Amino acid sequence: MKKTILTLFTTLFVLAAFSQNDKLVKHNGEKLDVKVLKVGETTITFKYPGEDAEQTIGKFAVATITYGTSGRKEVISDKIVISGEDDWEKVQILTDKSQVLGLKKGEDVRGKTSGLLSYNTAGSADKKATKRIKEAAAKAGAPFILLTSDKNDGFGVKQAIKNGTTYSY
Repeated sequence: MKKTILTLFTTLFVLAAFSQNDKLVKHNGEKLDVKVLKVGETTITFKYPGEDAEQTIGKFAVATITYGTSGRKEVISDKIVISGEDDWEKVQILTDKSQVLGLKKGEDVRGKTSGLLSYNTAGSADKKATKRIKEAAAKAGAPFILLTSDKNDGFGVKQAIKNGTTYSY
């Protein structure tokens, strides 16, 4: 009887030790019980318990991961809070689609410099267009822009045009 109880206790202990899930907390408040497989440069790869399919989420969507086996808590990214157009400098421009995985798609935005009669250097035109697209995103309350096009036009007169899609938590 003692041997059966000891075997049962040992089996349950081993199962509990190996079945501990990791806790992934997203910036939108959602908490996921998962098994983290890899934390990459821009994404996190994980599996849901009992499933074999690998899932991927961008690091900007994730606040923290608490690892089940060690209990270690890793901060993945800080939440960016946009309160209005004045927070335009906080807006992040992203260029890789994998960075927005797990974020909510918003509206399309555009930033461009004045046309024909404005005289800009290439650098100043780019800075103005960047500021304008970030202001448009901040006005929409979005902390991220996935840049979809970035071009400079003009012969001697420089005009910059940036297009993108906003993303939020």
